[in-house]
Amino acid sequence: MFQLLLAVIYLAFISLGLPDSLLGSAWPAMYQELSVPVSYAGGISMIIAVGTVISSLQSDRLTGRYGTGKVTAFSVLMTAAALFGFSVSHSYAALCLWAVPYGLGAGSVDVSLNNYVALHYESRHMSWLHCMWGVGASLGPYVMGYALSGGQGWNMGYRSIAALQIALTVILFLSLPLWDGKRKSKEDVSQNEKNAKPLSLGEIVRIPGAKEVMAAFFCYCALEQTAGLWASSYLVLYHGLSADAAAGFAGLFFVGITVGRAFSGFLTLRLHDIQMIGLGCAPVYPSIIHSTPEHFGVGKSQAMIGVQMASAYVGTCLMPPVFGLIANHISAALLPLYLLLILALMIFMHEKMLRKVYES
Repeated sequence: MFQLLLAVIYLAFISLGLPDSLLGSAWPAMYQELSVPVSYAGGISMIIAVGTVISSLQSDRLTGRYGTGKVTAFSVLMTAAALFGFSVSHSYAALCLWAVPYGLGAGSVDVSLNNYVALHYESRHMSWLHCMWGVGASLGPYVMGYALSGGQGWNMGYRSIAALQIALTVILFLSLPLWDGKRKSKEDVSQNEKNAKPLSLGEIVRIPGAKEVMAAFFCYCALEQTAGLWASSYLVLYHGLSADAAAGFAGLFFVGITVGRAFSGFLTLRLHDIQMIGLGCAPVYPSIIHSTPEHFGVGKSQAMIGVQMASAYVGTCLMPPVFGLIANHISAALLPLYLLLILALMIFMHEKMLRKVYES
C-alpha cells in the first residue's frame, strides 16, 4: 500500500510539471498567430500566478477539510480542463479566461502534496518527487516542439498535454482510498494536523524567519519561471533560432533541474537539507520545503508551505512580466544578468532566514 501510494504521488508530481513550461515553449509561435506583442506572455503568466496565490493561501483550510487526496484529484482535474480550454482557444482573451482555472488548480495541489510529503516521507523522496516534476516540465516543451515541427500548431501541443492530465486525473480519483490508509498509519502526524488551527496571514508573517523564507521562494520561482517563459524567446530574438529549435533548447533547463534532483535524492543520504540547498538550483525547492516542519513546526507546516508557495507564485506573477517589458523596450539580451541578480537575492534571504530560525 505504501509503495503504491508513493507511485501515485510520483505521477501527481509529473502532472504538476507538465503544463509549467508549455507557455514559454509555445509563445514564439503563439504571439505571432494571435497578433499580440511578445510581452503579452507575461499577462497570461500573471493571471495563472494570481490564481495559484489565491488557492495556495486557501490550501490550509481546504486540505484540513477534504484531505490531500481529494484536493489533489480535483485540482488536477481543474488543470486538465484549463489545458483543454487552451487547446481550443484562438484569441488572447480566451487564453486569459482559461488561465483562471489553470492557476486555481495548480496552487492547491502543489501546497497539499508538498506538505504531505514533507510530513510523511524522507528528504530523498522529496528530491525524487520534484525530479518527477522536472520530468513533466521537461516533457512539456518537447511535446510542444514536436507539435510545432510537425505543422500541427501549438493548439495540438496543449491538447496532447491535456489528454495526459485527464489520464492522470482518473488515476488520482481511483487512488483516493490509499490516501486515507496512509493518513491513518501516521496517527501522530495526523493528530498534529487536526489540532493545528488555520493561521491567519498576519500570524504567519510574525513567525521568526517567515518573511525571509517567503522572499527566498519568491526569488527562486521568479528565476525558474522567468527562465522557463523567456528562454525560447531569448534564443529566437537574440540568437536567431527557429521557434521549434528554441523550444527544444529551452527544455534543457528543466532537464538540468530534473537530473540534478535525481542525484540530490542520493546525496540526501549523506547531507542534510541545508547542505543540499548550497549545491545549486536543483535541490533548492525540495530541500526548503522538506525542512519546513523542522524549522517552523509540524503544526505550522501546512500554513507555512502555503505562504511559501504563495510567495513563489507572486514571484512568477511579477518577475517574468517585468522581464517582458525589459525585452520589449530594451533588449532580450539582458536575460542572463536579470536571472543572476535574482539568484543573488535568493541566497542572501535564505541565509538570513536560517539565522533568525536558529536564534529564536
